[in-house]
Formats: sequence, C-alpha cells, structure tokens
Amino acid sequence: MADKAEVKTAGQVPVKKKEKKAEKKTDKPTEKDMEKDGKPEQPGAAAGAAEQNGNAEKPGGAEAENGEFQLEPLDLPPLEVIVGERIDPFSFKFQFRNVEYSSGRSKNFLCFMVDFQDTRGMRGCLEAENMGPHAEEAFFQKVLPECDPKVQYLVTWYVCSSPCTACAAKLIEVLQARKNMRLVIYCSRIYMFEEPEIQESMKALAAAGCKLRMMKPADFEYLWDAYVVNEGETLALWEDCQDNYEYYETRLAEILP
Repeated sequence: MADKAEVKTAGQVPVKKKEKKAEKKTDKPTEKDMEKDGKPEQPGAAAGAAEQNGNAEKPGGAEAENGEFQLEPLDLPPLEVIVGERIDPFSFKFQFRNVEYSSGRSKNFLCFMVDFQDTRGMRGCLEAENMGPHAEEAFFQKVLPECDPKVQYLVTWYVCSSPCTACAAKLIEVLQARKNMRLVIYCSRIYMFEEPEIQESMKALAAAGCKLRMMKPADFEYLWDAYVVNEGETLALWEDCQDNYEYYETRLAEILP
C-alpha cells in the first residue's frame, strides 16, 4: 500500500501502522498475471483462507465488568496489517480486478468509510495477507472500537472478495450487538461461491441486516479516485469489467434471491 499513514478521522482515531517483521512474503504478481482470465473461483482456489473457517465463533460475544458488550477476537495469529489512506495503483488494479479466476491474489484489501448520522467520521484502507488475519478482523479490532455505540452510523466496505464464513459470523455478531450500526459491503468478487457453507453464511449475513452488493464499473472508478494514489490519472477499466460484474451479479442473485 502506498500510503501507510495513520487513518485520519474527525476524532483523530489512534490507528497504528504495522510493525515490520522479517518474514517470507508471497512473490509480487506480475503484469502477466493481471491479464489472465479463466474460470470462476473454485472451492480450492483460496484454501488457505478457508482453513480458518473452523475457528468461526457463534454469535454471542462477552460481557465486560461494566455490563457493556465486548467483541471476542477471532482465534487468529497476531494482526499483520497495513493501515493507510490510499492504495498503490498496481495493487488496486490487480487485487480488485473482478476476474472470474483469482489465482495469485494473495492479499486482502478493505476500503472503509464510516458516516455518523449527518457527519463524515472515518475513512481508510486495510491490507492483510490472505494466509494471516483478514482485513475484516483488523476493522473489528482497530476501527470499530472508535465508533460510538450510542450514535447511529453507516459503515461502507469495498472489498476484493466477499467475507469468509468466520468473518461473516463475526459480522453477524457485531450487527446483533450494535443495533445502531448499518453495514453495506461492495464486493469485487464472491469468495468460493460454489461452497454450500459460504452460501449459507452469506444468507445469514443478509438476514442480519447486512447489504451485499457487487461492484459495478462506476464503483471501481470511485475507488480509484477516493482510495488510490492515482497521481491525477483516470482509471482505464479492463475490457471485461462490465461482463464480469454481470456474471457475479447473477451468482449473487442465485445465492440471495
């Protein structure tokens, strides 16, 4: 991510940057990888992320001594997340591209915006490795605690891929605990959409009040302007952007008729 500064908010949210650690990273995708088109995401395409599904918690949470609701963190390794305001253009074009076959996309990006009633609250980006804690978990731990539970607010996410079952379960828990929170998620792709457990988690998420949407070409252009270090350049959408949107929109309608 190009800008790794702290998320700037009206309330000066203390979101810290990732501490660098010596570790082996996945090779950076090439331009050739970006041009690959293929078949829809298959059940084994993102097996690394799916392995975490066994750690999903049931909706519930914990009660603090003062009686206020507190989120129980997912059973995941320590957060290895980059927090910033904007994404570098290469990462955006590769990771957010709504291809039908997402091979080589080893990162998880989440661009968020929180609006408190009539005022703009927080905006920023979260980046995480697929094999580690997901960007959704980073939002739960770093951003959500800064949202006043006594105030009505709207949370909007733009994500590369729809939530896995573990993150969906946590989102349901949050929505049940925070009746003052509304959530809209715009997805570039649907994660392992042929898996029955994924379909059920999406249905449960929608039933809990979350609005799931597929990203249209106009949404990619908005992200480019608002969340990418674009240096004043206009986004040149990939040729099959509209076709792939229609493809995923059909898949979503099949899951959430």
